[in-house]
Amino acid sequence: MAEIGYGIAVKVLELLGSRTFQEISSAWGFKGDLKKIGRRVLAIKAVLIDAEEKQASNEKLRTWLRELKDVLIDAENVLDEFQYRVLQKDVMKINGSSRKKVRFFFSGSNPLVFRFKMANKIKGVRERLDDISALKDEFNLDAQLEDRNPTVNRRDTTHSFVPSQNVIGRGDDKEKIMDLLMQLDASRNVSVSVIPIVGIGGMGKTTLAKLSFDDEQVVSHFQLRMWVCVSEDFNVAKLTKEILKSAIYRIDENFVVDGLPNSLKELLKDKKNLENLGVDEVQCRLRELLKDNKFLLVLDDVWNEDRSKWNQLEELLIGGSNGSKILVTTRYSSVATIMGTTTTYKLRGLPEEDCISLFVKLAFKVGQENQYPNLLNIGREIVKKCKGVPLAVSTLAGLLYSKVDEHEWKSITDNEMWNLEQKEGDILPALKLSYNQLPFHLKQCFAYCSLFPKDYVFCNIDLIQFWMAHGVLQSPKDENVELEDVGDLYIKELLSRSFFQDVDQEYILFYTFKMHDLVHDLALSIAKGECSVVTKKPTLAAEVCHLSFLENGLEVTTQLEKLSKVQTIIFKTKQPVSLLEVCIRRFKYLRVLDLEKSSFEVLPSSIGSLKHLRYLNLSFNHIIKQLPNSICKLHGLQSLALDHCSNLEGLPKGIRDIISLKCLSVTTKHTCTFEKTIDCLDSLRSLFIVECENLKCLFEGMEGRLTNLRTLVVGECPSLTSLTLSIKHLTALEYLMIRDCEELSLTNKEENPNLKLSLRVLMIKKLPKLEVLPQWLQAFANTLQHLWIEDCCNFTALPEWLPHLKSLQTLRILNCPVFSSLPEGMQDLTALREFRIEDCPKLSRKCREEVRHKIAHVPNIHFGGYFYEDSGSSSERDDDVSVYLPGEDDEVPTQPVPAFQG
Repeated sequence: MAEIGYGIAVKVLELLGSRTFQEISSAWGFKGDLKKIGRRVLAIKAVLIDAEEKQASNEKLRTWLRELKDVLIDAENVLDEFQYRVLQKDVMKINGSSRKKVRFFFSGSNPLVFRFKMANKIKGVRERLDDISALKDEFNLDAQLEDRNPTVNRRDTTHSFVPSQNVIGRGDDKEKIMDLLMQLDASRNVSVSVIPIVGIGGMGKTTLAKLSFDDEQVVSHFQLRMWVCVSEDFNVAKLTKEILKSAIYRIDENFVVDGLPNSLKELLKDKKNLENLGVDEVQCRLRELLKDNKFLLVLDDVWNEDRSKWNQLEELLIGGSNGSKILVTTRYSSVATIMGTTTTYKLRGLPEEDCISLFVKLAFKVGQENQYPNLLNIGREIVKKCKGVPLAVSTLAGLLYSKVDEHEWKSITDNEMWNLEQKEGDILPALKLSYNQLPFHLKQCFAYCSLFPKDYVFCNIDLIQFWMAHGVLQSPKDENVELEDVGDLYIKELLSRSFFQDVDQEYILFYTFKMHDLVHDLALSIAKGECSVVTKKPTLAAEVCHLSFLENGLEVTTQLEKLSKVQTIIFKTKQPVSLLEVCIRRFKYLRVLDLEKSSFEVLPSSIGSLKHLRYLNLSFNHIIKQLPNSICKLHGLQSLALDHCSNLEGLPKGIRDIISLKCLSVTTKHTCTFEKTIDCLDSLRSLFIVECENLKCLFEGMEGRLTNLRTLVVGECPSLTSLTLSIKHLTALEYLMIRDCEELSLTNKEENPNLKLSLRVLMIKKLPKLEVLPQWLQAFANTLQHLWIEDCCNFTALPEWLPHLKSLQTLRILNCPVFSSLPEGMQDLTALREFRIEDCPKLSRKCREEVRHKIAHVPNIHFGGYFYEDSGSSSERDDDVSVYLPGEDDEVPTQPVPAFQG
């Protein structure tokens, strides 16, 4: 993979060019060798773009690239050891006692031993690079420049954000599916009908199912609606739990619960208990919930052709009232035959004119197609090659968006990729064309996504941290731009090109998205040999550097013995501690270790030997109680996830030695988190405190710390009474979200409202002690853009100083039952673009009409839910909803991390 080699070359050059390495090379006598390494890497990097294009037809070139990647990885690891050494010295300087410093000198890390060892490693890397560079000229490779500045093509709406009502060309299909869903079953022997939708990949089966599933007529027709993405793993126990979970999280306030068994009522009250149910309990609860209710279940992307497995699941779904339906999407008619009880609905390709309409919508700015008739004609040729497949059309349209050079458009129609032998319905050539047009930094980011399973729900925060751990985000030239911002640009670029889709948007802070399974297939083909998903019968190539374990009970120890340079280990299912210990012992160059949902009580102390580690995920381990002190040796660790570790007693006192930590999420049983533990973690950018039931105070004795913190999320901490860290110290804070803290009061009388701070987003939910907004919010008069207040039962009014928030763009007050007044001067909020109040029954009609008149300049004004009449004797429903289309500079409304779902 030339992309990976190119990315490593960029990292090596950035490290060599840094001030730290220039100082080290001079002080320790490595300057000559490191300069030679830099020159060799720079010369090789220049031809890697051409090498990638030519390697497909040249086996010798592919071998050369593999050898190059191997030595570049060694070079990166050597330079990373230097970085770790610098961090060790910094820790000693800041936190080390005299005894620690003596022990440090006489260890294997003392300067004399270290210098000798590194001199040999550097010499070895330089000699190997000389040999590889000498072979470069044999391949007649041309030097090409790569644009280092990531850009995002802006448009009013990208394909990934297109609202369902704007889907082109599926109106008739939707009507036919709706007719099938609404029909009562003629036979009383069939309590549930199964309707299969069959079509090739990328045809829009899931989109059609979503259009029908979310239709208002369907929502009111069925008492229960459930959606489960099945994919290739048709595990009945797992699917049953997913169906039950989908049902209970979608139940609305109108669902009648009186006749339900107490066990099910308890589950509805506390949905978290679902995770603790055994297989038999899950099946029992599902039967109880479906009984005598008319339900709609969508089973999306089914591959199973084993009728016995379907029969097992079908038996659990019998018992709903007449008219219940199961809608299935699949690529295969054989699957439809096994499952269907009605005629299969075969989804055909989009008509050519609809494809052209879709292409124009996504390739041109509004009206631009009329200015470039030649481009439109070339576009018609491109559309013909897409054979009516919407995913192919949208992917290529996204590739060409905002480009007006006819040669670029013709290069798509004339590309030899179309001449490759294709199976019926094969759209990989269209996807590969789009991939080939990506800049190198996006190619390697995309390839890393192959490590995650099909239909995986990505979270922007997690993926950015994952990319950061591998060093694939290019350092921004602007010192005010953080790497996290660069990662967000990368995601949006891949969204705009349809490599990601299905954005789930609820809150501003976070959003989730998926990859279409055909796009995932493309990622697997690109990353083959570099990234490997380990199966029950693994055959791992020796050059594999990134591993993902997606199944239980894998016997892979023997296979792992032949690997030496693994940088990524992902466990997406529970694995034995013995396998983890093997991985730690064997792979000393790990950058990423993802142990989410693991179930070991003790993390091996050998974890401290992974000095290259950047990303450690221990979240959702419900039995781990303590972390070994050795974890504090991970001075280069950037991301540590400890959220939903409900039995974790606290953090090691030495955690302050992890001086590179940028993102920390944590759940503990401690009463005062971080007391005398992270007072030196000034590197933190994002901090998530969730489900800490005993937590009473935060940031005790930490005044003047966390000055680089940008994101703070505190949620589901029922005992929390105060945030003792004064807001004036959080000078870099931009995003603040506080939720489900029953005892927390935000009022702090000592705060100075005249402070000038940086907060842009404030979200408050379920704080019963909140009556008015705190005075310190005035310190953000020039920066606060989004203010959301939701489910605060004692919140009464907005303050008179609210109109001073000159940058405010979004204001939402939702479900605040005693909220009754709005301040004067609302018309002064000139930047306001959305004003939304729902279910605030004490806000009078007169007040609503007055403010509607004052802020007539706001494009989206919404009063929804129930309001009392001015007489107070009755209520009215006000659903005056105006349509709102986000503009170019809007923030993407997004979904919270799992800790805040619900």
